[in-house]
Amino acid sequence: MTNTTILKAVGYVAVCLTLAGCGKKFDPASGEVSQAQVVQAGNAAIVSIERPQQFPLVTAGRLEVPSRLDVTGSVFPDIDREVPVISLASGRVVDIRARLDDNVKKGQLLLKVQSPDITNAYDTYLKTVNDEQLANKAYVRAKDLFSHGAISQSMLEQAEDTENDAKADLNAAEQQLNTLGVPRDHPSSIVNVYAPISGVIVAQNVTNAAAAGVTYSGTSTAFTIADLSVVWIVCDVYENDLPKVHLGQEAQIQLDAYPGKVLTGRISDIAPVLDPTIRTAKVRLEVSNPGILKLGMFVTATFLGRTKEAHAVVPASAILHLHDRQWVFVQAGDKQFKRVEVTAGSALPGNQQEILSGIAPSQQVVRDVLELEAAAEGQ
Repeated sequence: MTNTTILKAVGYVAVCLTLAGCGKKFDPASGEVSQAQVVQAGNAAIVSIERPQQFPLVTAGRLEVPSRLDVTGSVFPDIDREVPVISLASGRVVDIRARLDDNVKKGQLLLKVQSPDITNAYDTYLKTVNDEQLANKAYVRAKDLFSHGAISQSMLEQAEDTENDAKADLNAAEQQLNTLGVPRDHPSSIVNVYAPISGVIVAQNVTNAAAAGVTYSGTSTAFTIADLSVVWIVCDVYENDLPKVHLGQEAQIQLDAYPGKVLTGRISDIAPVLDPTIRTAKVRLEVSNPGILKLGMFVTATFLGRTKEAHAVVPASAILHLHDRQWVFVQAGDKQFKRVEVTAGSALPGNQQEILSGIAPSQQVVRDVLELEAAAEGQ
């Protein structure tokens, strides 16, 4: 084969590829270019059946149900049930007995703090004890002298006042030790910090050797404990849907993590300010936690309204579940059926299924979609 022949062949192939990309066809015999034929693909939602009478239709029933509003939300702690753990004695953390996410009981030891506040408080306490003892002796002596006429009434009253002041100082010093959690009989520079409530530690702000207390540079709140027996679910409700919700209204809570598990909540607050970007208001639900709700979980809340809505009801066999979506087939011609997407609601007695959207009551659908699909695949 000569070089000229090779160049012609390469040029022919290039012309064919170029024209093919443009949707045209090159005829090598005549050297002309003709328009290529385009074949339209069939509609994947249409199923053609030779004998459609084998697949009987059923008329969708009618179900009157309260109007419903589905919104998404997240689980948050009830701030009224969150309690900070504070060491009133400032100092250095020498031992931590609990960690983030731990379940703790009321009175459980959480950490130990070595504090110079204890030394100062105990020193003040010992001095007030000595001052009170001296003032008491002086008052007893003054009463004896007054009874013998050796001193005046004013001097006795002055001694009594000194004794009362000493008692007040002693009482204050004792209360300071009690506040810091230090026993008067066995003082120590180590302060124990206990859990004020039972719950879950949702925040930890200290580590070993860190500063703790209210006067040092460290954080005053060592831990935050939340009682999760009751939690908040905060939902976003669009502005147009706000008339459908009200304070005290109940809602059904469905969990993404536990399909089929339904909880009940009650609206405790509707925010007075809308989000200016997405035009939603925060609606807060209070929900009793059976132990499965975790902070940050995504949930779906369903609110039932006072008005009624008409939903279709079909046999469960009429619904095709495909790729996490639901479908039914309706008649689209003499030998054709069309696949229509629907939103399924609650399962009803008698193997019936509520349809929230997609078809209307009294509309006819194929009674058994599995047989229809099998027949369509066999053709």
